[in-house]
Amino acid sequence: MIKKSVKSVSNYLSLVKFSHTVFAIPFALIGFFLAIRLNDIELNIRLLGLVLLCMVFARNAAMAFNRYADKEIDVKNPRTAIREIPAGIIKPKSALQFTLINSFLFVLTTWFINPLTFFLSPVALFVILGYSLTKKFTSFCHFVLGLGLSLAPIGAYISVTGKFDIIPLMYSVVVLFWVSGFDIIYALQDEEFDKQENLKSVPVLLGKEKALKLSVILHIISAVFIVLPGILSGFGIVYWIGAFIFIALLIYQHILVKPKDLSKVNLAFFTTNGIASVLFAIFTITNLYI
Repeated sequence: MIKKSVKSVSNYLSLVKFSHTVFAIPFALIGFFLAIRLNDIELNIRLLGLVLLCMVFARNAAMAFNRYADKEIDVKNPRTAIREIPAGIIKPKSALQFTLINSFLFVLTTWFINPLTFFLSPVALFVILGYSLTKKFTSFCHFVLGLGLSLAPIGAYISVTGKFDIIPLMYSVVVLFWVSGFDIIYALQDEEFDKQENLKSVPVLLGKEKALKLSVILHIISAVFIVLPGILSGFGIVYWIGAFIFIALLIYQHILVKPKDLSKVNLAFFTTNGIASVLFAIFTITNLYI
């Protein structure tokens, strides 16, 4: 019984790629601690826990719904046919139920944070769940994914302060263009399949070479908005070390991936971006406290 329960939990963690929370949570933590330091607010561990729960519930809902919405597509694609729903490990109905439960828990958790966070929670859900449908009608679906993850830093900031501010919004811009750029790189793998299934993406629209060039432009914009908060807030050397590492890793993933060689896409997508976000968060938060 215990083994069966553990296996079931493992299947759902795999369904939502729980390990990929490493992309958004570090920026949520930046938004949280930025709010505390810029507004001279005392650290509230309970509130930090609620913010992290919101991140987990929102991402679980988004990923589970994405797998549910893509179930008929995934079964046709050799790269995705091994996913839990097409492989028969998790039933589509169960994935949808998991989505609804996590969506409810997300909204419920925001109720215990502050009124603005609660009132904005349906908007956040609309964006992160809506992304799963965009590949069927727009080539700019990557930007909707980026928008969804970009809510992390500003959402965490609002959770602490109950208001918007320019610096966390800049970090949201960082995430928007960073995620959009690396999602375009990831989509290169499915260019031919997407064409056959009449699905939309930047690689389908522009081709591999131009798609990679657009990804470079997006990551340049992301790098600019990594630099701007450091200048405007007068951050110290520790911040700039983190910024340098983040930008260097952006450059590195473009060295890894070539139009005619996609063998290192996963290394660029998962490993490089995961390391970039974690290290940048560590250096930025450390800078706030020294």
